[in-house]
Amino acid sequence: MTDKHALIQPDRGQKATAIHLVDKKGFEAFVKGLSAVQRAALSAQKFEGEGYSYAILPDGDDWMVVSGVANTESLSSWCMAKLAEVLPAGTYRRVGGEPGPALYGWVSGQYRFDRYLSKPSEEGPRILLTQDVKAIEPALAEAAAVALVRDLVNTPAEDMGPAQLEHEAQIIAKAHRADFKVTSGDALERGFPMVHGVGRAAARSHAPRMIELHWGDETHPKVAIVGKGVCFDSGGLDIKPSSAMLLMKKDMGGAAHALALAQLVMQHGLKVRLHLLIPAVENAISGNAFRPGDVLRSRAGITVEIGNTDAEGRLVLGDALTRAGEEKPELIVDFATLTGAARVALGPDLPALMTRRDETADELLKAGEAADDRCWRLPLYDGYREYLKSDVADINNSPSNGFAGASVAGLFLDRFVPEGTDWAHFDTFAWRPNAKPGRPKGGEALGLRAAWGLLKGRYG
Repeated sequence: MTDKHALIQPDRGQKATAIHLVDKKGFEAFVKGLSAVQRAALSAQKFEGEGYSYAILPDGDDWMVVSGVANTESLSSWCMAKLAEVLPAGTYRRVGGEPGPALYGWVSGQYRFDRYLSKPSEEGPRILLTQDVKAIEPALAEAAAVALVRDLVNTPAEDMGPAQLEHEAQIIAKAHRADFKVTSGDALERGFPMVHGVGRAAARSHAPRMIELHWGDETHPKVAIVGKGVCFDSGGLDIKPSSAMLLMKKDMGGAAHALALAQLVMQHGLKVRLHLLIPAVENAISGNAFRPGDVLRSRAGITVEIGNTDAEGRLVLGDALTRAGEEKPELIVDFATLTGAARVALGPDLPALMTRRDETADELLKAGEAADDRCWRLPLYDGYREYLKSDVADINNSPSNGFAGASVAGLFLDRFVPEGTDWAHFDTFAWRPNAKPGRPKGGEALGLRAAWGLLKGRYG
């Protein structure tokens, strides 16, 4: 049964305001079918069928909406999202077809982060009807997963430290009766030395920990999902400038993606044995902060020379990936807000994707395109492994030459993934600097729906 408060509901013939979608090809024919009064209203609003543009027209004693899209025969997730943001509260239905993928954007466009507003908007919901009842739950589930990512990333670090991230993970674990484990204190120092090394300078209230969740039939294929949970990144002793710290509450965006993806897996009962891992830390500065030139021993036994304390995400992920590999999964997927180099190369909208196997990359790229959650593959080029060489340890966490930063970070992680394991790495920004229809400014899920498409395809 669909929640009566859901933003998408079954169309049972209830009263609703009509939405007409038109494209440039069909615009002339649409106008010919209007009354003189309607054509005058259309002209007054200078509507010509451009994408995301819309007009309000009289419709007998009521009114209707006409909105421009690129192609009425191939709708995107976002083609109706602006309507969901700007139309008055009420119930709507598309005339002449189903919304299809636009169902997701309709919900996504109504997301608001109002936790800290003293007077949140009291504007009511816009509900969209559909006769494709089977499409409702998937759209709502994906929108809820994306909303979770946005909520977690948007929350300031004081209220979303390692302890709070643990709490959020525990809520999800309880909801799906998953096994839940947290390693902290002395056990963390022994078992996950790089996680401890990065997080040891934080205040006790933000102490580091490794969060793990297990779910599913042990006879099913094992899948591990790993997310970087750096709840705030000062840069450590290689301190960031203040301008670069402003968005560092989002440095746990990888963990947010991992939690949301795990939730989708469990909610839909995929036939997998799921292992979720989140190394949760704050990269702080104090007298016991790890230092440039230090050598950290990893869970894998690999020694790591610290070339830069601001390259901390790959350190905590190294220990997490090692732990994931110990259970011999057939697939590991990790998410991390890992490198500025990926943003320089691809901008904020496209997460950098790295995989060992071409077929896995192809699946993810196709899934991302189908879900309007595109990724872009970057190479794990063996020739760049030399950039990670150290004179005093097995590997250096940050080469000084500045070349191929995203790929070199991926190669660092590759050292901690068991040989032969299928592995996909998302270097995601987890943030939208400017709003777009259905995609408000702030925390964002980038790569989540692509990864979900792959998992559904393989294990659904």
